[in-house]
Amino acid sequence: MWNNSLNRRTMLAYWLTLTTAGAASALLAPNALAQSGTLELTPSCDPGEELTRQGSEGPYYTPEPPMKSDFRADTSDGDPITLMGFVVDQACRPIEGAVVDLWHADGHGDYDNEGYRLRGYQLTDANGRYVFETVEPAPYDWRTRHFHVKVHPPGGRLLTTQLYFPGEARNQNDFLFNPRLLMDVHEAADGKIARFDFVVA
Repeated sequence: MWNNSLNRRTMLAYWLTLTTAGAASALLAPNALAQSGTLELTPSCDPGEELTRQGSEGPYYTPEPPMKSDFRADTSDGDPITLMGFVVDQACRPIEGAVVDLWHADGHGDYDNEGYRLRGYQLTDANGRYVFETVEPAPYDWRTRHFHVKVHPPGGRLLTTQLYFPGEARNQNDFLFNPRLLMDVHEAADGKIARFDFVVA
């Protein structure tokens, strides 16, 4: 069965983590922090921004993922990419302590459905920032290249969505594709950097 909400025990673990001093900042791997200079100190948005669009959870979500931001130790399959951005409200105010839960296929288009390879969550820092160091997922079957994400602000509504890569040939044929969920992707010294800011309520 497809799971459209976070497991209660998972959410309890998420919010208990908030009581640990510095938990969010400790999640940012050294390389990600070094690259975060490419991320503006504030998100680029205007008051009254539209909420980020929902997307399909898909069949491969696994509840109770581990807390981590570096996925590259999980696999050598796939080119390195850093996914980063902000979580803000509709007034562009940063949201601290929002859960950002990421999962995706590996460089062969396969998901780990028995463990937590290429799966994990972190909490946004005081500026609403999140950073994941991972690898590019491969497209598979009729699906274009994409990330799966759940974002849950403290006391707010759960957002479940997917993020897409620009310039992918399969984008036009994937009926789940939404151009409003395209990331800003550019080359960096040690791999690509993908940027997406989530607007949540």
